[in-house]
Amino acid sequence: MIAIITLQERLDFGAVTPLKTTILEHAGQDLEIDASQVTHMGTLCLQVLIAAANDWKQAGKSFRVTSPSETCQTQLGLHGFSPDTLTGVSPT
Repeated sequence: MIAIITLQERLDFGAVTPLKTTILEHAGQDLEIDASQVTHMGTLCLQVLIAAANDWKQAGKSFRVTSPSETCQTQLGLHGFSPDTLTGVSPT
């Protein structure tokens, strides 16, 4: 069974700890991150997602970002990422 987490609109400093906690609650499960509502993606939240993607990959579990909003895609791109690169693979 795939667990689904829907990201909140603003992923700023205040969202870091709740995001990390929510993700860790699903450790050991395949995980789908719904980014359709994201209007702001801060660097620290992006780092949480990157670390989670790498942890999931090491655990042999699926981790993917789905339905990213246009803003989410743009902000990921500014950091050299895309929804596809957040699967435990570092950008080239």
